[in-house]
Amino acid sequence: MRVTVCDVGPRDGLQNEPEVLEPRIRAELVERLARAGLPRIEAVSFVHPDRVPQMAGAEDVVAAVTSRDGTELAGLVLNEKGYERLAQTNLDRVNVTLAATDSFSERNAGMPRAEALRHARAILRTAARNGRPSTATVSVAFGCPFEGEVDPDRIVEIAAELKEADELVLADTIGVATPTQVKRLVERVAELGKPVGAHLHNTRNTGFANAYAAVEGGAQILDASVGGLGGCPFAPRATGNVATEDLVYLLDGEGIESGIDLDALIEVARWLESVLGRELPGQLYRAGLP
Repeated sequence: MRVTVCDVGPRDGLQNEPEVLEPRIRAELVERLARAGLPRIEAVSFVHPDRVPQMAGAEDVVAAVTSRDGTELAGLVLNEKGYERLAQTNLDRVNVTLAATDSFSERNAGMPRAEALRHARAILRTAARNGRPSTATVSVAFGCPFEGEVDPDRIVEIAAELKEADELVLADTIGVATPTQVKRLVERVAELGKPVGAHLHNTRNTGFANAYAAVEGGAQILDASVGGLGGCPFAPRATGNVATEDLVYLLDGEGIESGIDLDALIEVARWLESVLGRELPGQLYRAGLP
């Protein structure tokens, strides 16, 4: 069995940090992750800097990445303007994200979810015409900070509408899911016939159990963030993603291939700790390999 691990640290990891790192430092993070063998990295987000200052200068970050060792680089967009910016870069993949609830969609994208879905489909159609691979991520797929638990039937309906996407990712944005929920929803969405992934936060210490459950349910893509950084500026108390190095340790131990050099990845987490000047949430980079 093989799983594509996408490191979202340069985007989802850094967007919740108080520090705003220069584009050259963010580009160096991307390059270090690529050298560790990450098959995919979500490098930037094309959002307005007034909303997420940590993601300012996305084009500068992409331009500063001079070595990627065959790693696929993705950028996140919320609307057509964001996609227009992405289309001017050499990024390989677009990740279109939309929320499963109106309340979260209004705060994150400035529009209700029905409108966000229309925009997402238009972006996905344009990406398909341009020959650019696409991912559609449904955020707050298991629970919303403003509306509570989300009906799984709604997620399946939204996923079914995203016909133009090459793959579908289900995001536990606020870290409320448990393994059986994740496994069942991944199985249901996989029946639509597209590759399915999971974007998991470890807010309530269920993230790694959920990751394994997602794989059992047929997930082919797992998002994670080096050092366990992350969170959402628009979701109260939404703390970090599952740490990439901790996840790879789990996958390796279970015989699930990722193609990632775990020793090199641990060194990336240690470097990032020195850049940010504080201990990161991830555990393996501190404990070391046995």
